[in-house]
Amino acid sequence: MPDVLPLRLVLASASPARRKTLQAAGIEPDVLVSGVDESQVVTDRAEDLCLELARLKAQAVLTRLQPGDDQRTLVLGCDSVLAFDGETFGKPDDAADATRRWERMRGRSGVLHSGHCLIDIVGGRRAEAVASTVVHFANISNQEIATYVATGEPLAVAGAFTIDGLGGAFVERIEGDPGTVVGLSMPLLRRLLAELDLRITDLWTKVAPGNQIVEPLG
Repeated sequence: MPDVLPLRLVLASASPARRKTLQAAGIEPDVLVSGVDESQVVTDRAEDLCLELARLKAQAVLTRLQPGDDQRTLVLGCDSVLAFDGETFGKPDDAADATRRWERMRGRSGVLHSGHCLIDIVGGRRAEAVASTVVHFANISNQEIATYVATGEPLAVAGAFTIDGLGGAFVERIEGDPGTVVGLSMPLLRRLLAELDLRITDLWTKVAPGNQIVEPLG
């Protein structure tokens, strides 16, 4: 398969934040939700958990795709978990769970791990790794926690917080790549592409004013 074929990136995630991260970096992905049951993976190590889930998501979507003669398709699976106080936090079970987490996390720190698994559909070559970022939470009040949980935002995200939404006001600082906390590290994606003998610039697109036209660069 010649490298001159146009590249297609399929994001195996329903996360709007991951898609927006790619789009902001000049990449327009196709999105296919994996439907993976995240409860099937049980491990005490947050790094192992997020990477295994990312791998399962990418593989699940891969089985639904067929190689094409006119393009080279890549599948990217991602998953994020928060390591906090010796525990692993994915998405909260419900509002009460999110509230309990925030009552523990406020004024303290955790490590957000995001697993990335990139698979080239032709030949099945794979590159994968975990990006990790330390997150320092603000010492927020009970009222702030209740109001935040009531918005529903923390129920849909790993660790029960965001930095690119309402929860950003409750994160004092981070140590590492902000993209990791959002769920997709662009510097790590660049390195994974290099392992597959590709460049991040191969995925860039050119968007006309008003987002009317999207066409490959070069």
